[in-house]
Parts: sequence; structure tokens; C-alpha cells
Amino acid sequence: MPPQPFVLIPTYARSVVVVPPPGVGEGYWAGAPSAAVGKDGTIYLAYRLRRPVGEGRGFANVVAQSNDGENFITVATLTSNDFDAESLERPYLVQLRDGTWRMYVSAATPGTKHWRIDAVDATTPADFVASNRRTVLPGDSAYGVKDPVIQFWGGMWHAWICFHPLERDDDADRMETRYATSRDGLKWSSPTIALQRTPRQWDARGARITAVLRDTTQVVAYYDGRGDRESNTEEVTGIARGLEPGLLHTQGATPIAHSPFGSGGFRYVTVIDLPDNARRMYYETSCSDGSHELRTEFFPSLTT
Repeated sequence: MPPQPFVLIPTYARSVVVVPPPGVGEGYWAGAPSAAVGKDGTIYLAYRLRRPVGEGRGFANVVAQSNDGENFITVATLTSNDFDAESLERPYLVQLRDGTWRMYVSAATPGTKHWRIDAVDATTPADFVASNRRTVLPGDSAYGVKDPVIQFWGGMWHAWICFHPLERDDDADRMETRYATSRDGLKWSSPTIALQRTPRQWDARGARITAVLRDTTQVVAYYDGRGDRESNTEEVTGIARGLEPGLLHTQGATPIAHSPFGSGGFRYVTVIDLPDNARRMYYETSCSDGSHELRTEFFPSLTT
């Protein structure tokens, strides 16, 4: 299929830092973002902070707000202890139809490779607390689940969920994306495979959808991929397309974006719509010292 106008290619050189790493060196990460625009035009950003293994791993999900999309004020922080989790990964932020808010939180089960997804509701993003969390995608003994992309359209909630197989610890880093639907965003249909890794290609070890865009003819997704276990946590960005939201296919023999530093990690792309046909991206990239930072890139118009 030919490229569509809304398929924007991220470019590291055009981006600016939004959140620096929480420390110096490998294992200190700021990233795994999701973003949403409130009905009043305020931009809300949810992201994960991480320390190295043995020092806390994904220790917090942070929610922040901004008027310009680049300068943020923290309004809520939820910790891994709040979720009885060994680590937290990407939070996904959505505004519900009644104007309230929900955040989907990926939480690691202590002492295992298993992950689950909890939902937390709040009147405003500043009101998020873990005490009212509920598990909505528990995974099972065969798969851990994390890093969802959640959207509402056509009278339904739609989810693209990263699945990790658990039959062997050495393979638990592998990734595929499954698709599910829901009437309320809490009880989900049985997920079916939406995007698989490509054997013997750059994404042979995993394919994790991070953002989904639609027009009248097709669905386009940004996804994280990597070719081997050694590249775990240093995924780079690719594009997938399909005619249906639950059946997408990888496009191209190479990724579309990588960092110029470290192992080239460029992952968790998320996209928001702004006034005047503008868009803004947020993503996590590798730094020269092995840490990761959260960056943003502004696109003034879909047609430029």
C-alpha cells in the first residue's frame, strides 16, 4: 500500500528532551510514554522511570501536564510498591467519554517473568492513586502481558497488547502483539494475534505495537522491533499496516528510526493530534552513556 499523509517519520535530530534519565549510565531510563490531550487542550504525559536491575527497575509511573507539549509539571506519581510489583513499564493514559480519566499500568509479578495490566480511574490525572486499581488483563501461566495501546472508536474500546511467552525464561523477552475489544475498557475479548515478528529479519525477536493511526482505508501502527535477545531494551521503530485493526503486517526491510547514540534504541513512539492538523510525537531513545531519555518532536501539519 502507498504511504498515507498521516504516516509521519520520526527524526531524532528534530526532537528535544522532555524528561532526562533519572541517573547516569546503563539501566537509568525515562520513557515508555503515552500522551493524551484533555478537552481543555492541556497535554498530559504518562511515562515510566527506571533504575538498573537490583536498584529498583521500573520504580515509578509519572503523570505530568503541559500547555506547550515540551515543558511539563508532575501531577501524580505511582510507584511499583503501590502495585505490589517488582517493576512497572509503560502506562497508557486515556480520557473516558464522561470526561474522567483512566491509566492502564503494566506491573511485573515479583520473582517471575510474568506481567499483568491494571487499570486505575480518576476524576483528573492529578487524582490517580493505586488504591483503586483493578487487574483487567491478567495474563496467565503461558504469557505475560504489558505495554497496551488503548483507543475508543466505533462504540468500542480497542486494545493492542504486548504478549511475552513464559515457557522458558530465556525466551520471555520475545514479543508479539495481540488485539482485543471491550464495551467498557475493563472486560476484554479473548486477544488474537495482530502483529508477529518476522523470521530472519531485523524484528525477528519481537514486534510490539506502540501507536495506532487510522484513516478511511487502512490502519497504520508504529511498533518496536529487534532481531535478537541481546538487543532487549534497545528496540527500534518500524511501521506495520493492515485493512483491519486486528491484522497488521510489517512494512519494509529496515526500521524507520533509531538513536544516533548507544545501541540505537528508539522505542515507545506515541502520537497525539493537536489543533490546525498538527501532531506531536513522544518516544524513548538511547543516550551515549547507556541511559535512556524521553524526547518529543513537533509536526506542524499533516500535509507538510
